Amino acid sequence: MNRWTWLAGLLGLIAVLALVLHQDVGAILAAVQHAGWALLWLLPFHLVPLWLDVLGWRVLLAPRDPEGRAGVAVLLWIAAIREAFNRLLPVANIGGEIVGIRLVKRRGVDGAAATASIVLEVLLTLVNQYLFTALGVVLLIAITRQVGALDSLLFALLASLPLPLGLFWLVRHGQLFARLESVAERILGGRTRLTELINGQRLDQDIRALSTPRWRLLAAGGWQLAGFVVGSLETWLALRLLGFQVSVWDAIAIEAVTQALRHLIFIVPAGLGVQEGGLVLFGSLIGVPVEASLALSLVKRLREIGFGVPALVSWYWVEVRQVRQRPQRQPQ
Repeated sequence: MNRWTWLAGLLGLIAVLALVLHQDVGAILAAVQHAGWALLWLLPFHLVPLWLDVLGWRVLLAPRDPEGRAGVAVLLWIAAIREAFNRLLPVANIGGEIVGIRLVKRRGVDGAAATASIVLEVLLTLVNQYLFTALGVVLLIAITRQVGALDSLLFALLASLPLPLGLFWLVRHGQLFARLESVAERILGGRTRLTELINGQRLDQDIRALSTPRWRLLAAGGWQLAGFVVGSLETWLALRLLGFQVSVWDAIAIEAVTQALRHLIFIVPAGLGVQEGGLVLFGSLIGVPVEASLALSLVKRLREIGFGVPALVSWYWVEVRQVRQRPQRQPQ
């Protein structure tokens, strides 16, 4: 973790403490106590949007893994680990993808194919994040009937949509990784372990192969977008358990714009302060009390820990097991 990440995390923590101490801490804890053990339902419920996202990933990977060595169950476990890395550790939302590639390769899937599937999945996630955020802003405008700043935000969001679409086109058709490999060779003065690891030409070929025909991308993107929408029901369920009645549309609006804010300011570890500020800001627009928004953020963080820590422990156990088995495989 570099010093800027440390600083961002410290400022985020200070922002969280300031928000909590400025409000009625007793009311926040009372809301959590009101929900009680029923909050544990959020743990198995989180499997549903994660499973939908994994179905999209499996659609992308299937051409290079027709035997199903990395099937839905395996990918669901890997997706939980990827999410835990990106949500709980200061890895700037990329550490989970690197670990994911490593784990898919261990299932016998070609490394370039595993990397290509995750690259495509991340790009589709970027496009779907734009669409989901736009849906949230539209819902906020419809619910609050405020058109000023929200209308401007929606216009800016739609105006910038060509950026992820252009990046998607460049990765799929522009031989991006082959070009990166060529640049790396010029900088490093020839072939190195790094450029061999990139293997740009092979990676570009696999990306094109996995994204053809187009229905594959549409299917994967559709599963992902469904995961976004279903995942927002966690907010609806959590608020109801906390004793605050909101509609499904309210929950989708809050989740979409708060999630977008957290992804935008990704440098802050675990989104400290970003998630809390977003929930307070956007929740207040539709009438959710500040105490309820902070209680919701606390519950979300408890769910992330309760779901993510076992995933990280399972990954650590697999890594330790692999290390212990290596000497046995070496010839005497």
